[in-house]
Amino acid sequence: MQEANTSGVTYIGKCNFRGNERIFGIKQKDRRQHMYVIGKTGVGKTALLKNMALQDIRSGRGICIIDPHGEFIEEVLTQIPAERVNDVIYFNPVDSEYPMGFNVLETSDPKYKHLIVSDLMGIFTKIWANVWSARMEYILQNCVNALLDTPGTTLLGIPRILVDKDYREKIVANVKDPVVKSFWVHEYETWRDQFRNEAIVPIQNKVGQFLNTSFIRNIVGQSKSTLNISEIMNDGKILLVNVSKGRIGEDNSALLGAMIITKVQLAAMERVRVPEEDRKDFYLYVDEFQNFATDSFASILSEARKYRLNLILAHQYIGQLVTDVSTKVRDAVFGNVGTMISFRVGATDAEFLEQEFTPEFMQEDLINLPNHHIYLKLMVEGITSRPFSSVTLPPFEYERAHDVKEKVIRVARERYARPRAEVEDKIFRWSGGGSDDGDEGGGKSAMGDGKLQESICWNCGKTATVPFKPDGRRPVYCLSCLKQIEEGKLIPLPDRMPKVGKARFDDSLSTMGIEFSLNRGNAPSQSRSQREGGASAPVREQHSGGGRRDFRPRGDTRMVARHSRGDRRGGEGRVRTEPVVRGGGDGDKRISLSELRARPEEKKSDLRDRAREHRPADTSGLRKALEGLLKQEPQKEVEMSVASPQIESRPVVSQPLVSRPVEQPRAPIQSSATAPEQKKIQPGEAVKL
Repeated sequence: MQEANTSGVTYIGKCNFRGNERIFGIKQKDRRQHMYVIGKTGVGKTALLKNMALQDIRSGRGICIIDPHGEFIEEVLTQIPAERVNDVIYFNPVDSEYPMGFNVLETSDPKYKHLIVSDLMGIFTKIWANVWSARMEYILQNCVNALLDTPGTTLLGIPRILVDKDYREKIVANVKDPVVKSFWVHEYETWRDQFRNEAIVPIQNKVGQFLNTSFIRNIVGQSKSTLNISEIMNDGKILLVNVSKGRIGEDNSALLGAMIITKVQLAAMERVRVPEEDRKDFYLYVDEFQNFATDSFASILSEARKYRLNLILAHQYIGQLVTDVSTKVRDAVFGNVGTMISFRVGATDAEFLEQEFTPEFMQEDLINLPNHHIYLKLMVEGITSRPFSSVTLPPFEYERAHDVKEKVIRVARERYARPRAEVEDKIFRWSGGGSDDGDEGGGKSAMGDGKLQESICWNCGKTATVPFKPDGRRPVYCLSCLKQIEEGKLIPLPDRMPKVGKARFDDSLSTMGIEFSLNRGNAPSQSRSQREGGASAPVREQHSGGGRRDFRPRGDTRMVARHSRGDRRGGEGRVRTEPVVRGGGDGDKRISLSELRARPEEKKSDLRDRAREHRPADTSGLRKALEGLLKQEPQKEVEMSVASPQIESRPVVSQPLVSRPVEQPRAPIQSSATAPEQKKIQPGEAVKL
């Protein structure tokens, strides 16, 4: 193998040529046309990739491995030669105590900003295809464009710019693109709250899912990347990216892996300033690459060669490269790769691959290949060979250094990671939780406490976690309800009205002592005496012997609003008002508004009397009588019965009293001390004063 390393040949397998078994490989310059490996699971794809990667490492070349399972990288880690330990950067998101910084929005050249936006939109479109919409793309695109114009911003700014007005104003002030600025100033700010909430809730939920995990947030939330991809490529270092689905989740794995591929592409394009003969070859290994393949991946295949970025791609079947709306990735792969290797495949793929390997191999041959056996078309001196068969080499077993894995992890932590407490403190201060802005872009603005918040889905009542502090007015949805909203099966709920904590007074009614207090809570409002801690005494009822009722002064009459959770017919809860007649020590007595309303027969009688007399009602006599009672007994409370439906007379607080003509003359008013027992007033009987 050492001879192969110095000659620049990477060995692949062995074949039988005219009775002689020979080991063959591919030259370094031919690998610039990229390599494509396809085959079912368990047929030997990962073993082939590991053999090639270890040869590159021992040859001193720079490589990057993106592994969505973790086993590939774990095998490579144990066989790193001692002289290359310092070149290894082990990116493991699960190492939460020492997170590495990876800011996908960081760029050294502003002219590549549009590529970041385009690649991120492609990633989001692929990962969130089930809920993706044109409106989501429109808003997210303007979010990323706005954040890119402010140095130091991260993906944490996406949910914040949507809900935090102060932060949004600071970001928009730095926007240079007039179209992007016009969106935020003239369009987004004019949206109604309900429409805005409906538009941004899917974005908040999806981006929130990615940022909810603390170790993911601590990686992408650092404003300064500790991973300098350009330096890694130009210095020929080894970047091992362990985005295991089983440890960080499928969506998180796909997002992180795709973002790192995007940064590798941008770093390769920045080599345009370096003369082509001075560009070092850098090898990108992507196992199960369909997880990270977006439409922008096609441009990498077509343009990466000139920047000396050499791809080795592996996956299981062709259908993984095709979406409902695009075959761009599949077409780019079969139109640009120079070396194609096929292990055993299924019937559908065999039918498609037969066009590449005919006439040497037919569909049945591709279906019946044993494990570790391959058919391939090899790039030789810039020309693709005719298809031939081969057997891959067994896994290489190099001398293993003692505790090499622990050394690699320790070196990576010391050079490329930061302590968790330091990272979380900066994110907390950026979110407005501290007195310092930190070095993150956008300045300081309050948005909750900088931590994830638990809320309740407004539709189904399930617990949902969001990266912002719910304000109680804008609706929050769980993932299932959000999907139903996107599919049009569920109508979004409107914003809730702000809560009213203090009583509001109507000027005209307050002069009469009528108070309205709006209570929108679940519990009924309490009377004033209960709020003040006093005990309410029962209202004195009429004596059985027909004794008089005491009257309370009108100025002490209160009307308090009560909250109803729903009427007897099952309607929605509403606010209703109930008048309460209050006195000094006799407590309160509630009456119904319906009892204060004039009866139809009374209205007709009043109209006939007024039409006949053509003059306003004379209430002077009644007023003088009441004033006399108050002067004679100022210490006693005067109470007027307004609640009993049996009394036909009108209450003082709701309707003006109208005198009615009576046949007998008025009797003189007697004081309460000497007045005889009065006769009980019967319904329908005229009141005699």
